[in-house]
Amino acid sequence: MKYLLSLVLGMVIGVAVFLALLYVNPLAAQNRLSPLSVSDNDVITFNYSAVAADALVYTNDGESRIAPYPAKVLQLWEPTVRHTDVMVTVMRDSRNQPAAIGIKFSSDSERTRILNSEAIVDSAWHIYAPGQGSLFVEQQENLWTYLREIVIPAHWSSADSWRGSWSGNVTSGPGALGTGRVVGGSGVFAGLDSDSVESLNAKAYAVAGGPVAMDGELAIEIPRRDALLTADP
Repeated sequence: MKYLLSLVLGMVIGVAVFLALLYVNPLAAQNRLSPLSVSDNDVITFNYSAVAADALVYTNDGESRIAPYPAKVLQLWEPTVRHTDVMVTVMRDSRNQPAAIGIKFSSDSERTRILNSEAIVDSAWHIYAPGQGSLFVEQQENLWTYLREIVIPAHWSSADSWRGSWSGNVTSGPGALGTGRVVGGSGVFAGLDSDSVESLNAKAYAVAGGPVAMDGELAIEIPRRDALLTADP
């Protein structure tokens, strides 16, 4: 019995140490500096609220932590899309003026590897800027740091919530430098082939409903010959 207890205790300690190392993981550094910050081209930004209730429409399978909005919106319960979230939102420029309508599709990725600090989501934006044109953004997001710094502490909290100040880039590909791919659709964006980076700025999160105070920013590199967007000169 003594040896059995020692074995069980050793296993428990081993699992605890493993989980602690996984959580802390000094190799999973937070990416705060955008690759576009050193670009010689112009960069335009679209800002939006990442709170579901602030969107025009937000929907998922209806069983997720974040409830669809508005309440009677159609839900994505079919097997092929039940792991997908869709958000339609107003996107604002650097002067906080409405600049575009954005539709974002996000799906859990099979490439997620928690042991490698990779919580991967595949996402795509379709953005229409009135009077300017439309563009499409394809990207891979790694939400591990967001989960580690916000979501997990919220679950540990006796108040089932998190408050603080956190910001970081979430885009991790498919570009070699951790950027998303931008393809122009129409208007001044026609023929555009460029890069993007999406980031989050969080101040409050609740276990029961997800983000309470959180904004997102989508930065898009625009070659100077195409820098015609008046939303963010």
